[in-house]
Amino acid sequence: MDDLTELAERHLALAHAAEHGRSAHLFLRDGPLRQSVIALTAGAELEEHAAPPAASLQVVRGRVRLVAAEGDVELRSGQLMKIPQTRHGLRAMDDSVVLLTSVTASPEPVVVYDTRRERHPA
Repeated sequence: MDDLTELAERHLALAHAAEHGRSAHLFLRDGPLRQSVIALTAGAELEEHAAPPAASLQVVRGRVRLVAAEGDVELRSGQLMKIPQTRHGLRAMDDSVVLLTSVTASPEPVVVYDTRRERHPA
């Protein structure tokens, strides 16, 4: 089990020590499910990047701006949103920590075959 509060504090301290003002840690990996804590110092950014098949962003601490072609969205501590399926970036308005939950691949459709056959007496 991971302690999100402890992860947030540790990675915010690492972000302050990093030249680029960022620290991230993938702490949960289960099949296609991923959860990462991302810490950004005020003014730090994650450059524009592609979205995974499905993802959400929850602000654990601080205030961030999700920058996307369809419009920017500002989120503050406690808020959660679905990440748009377009290229986007993230900018920290204050020292911030977010929880990124993503699905890295869409599951293949499951095809179920009925292997039972009616048997007729000969």
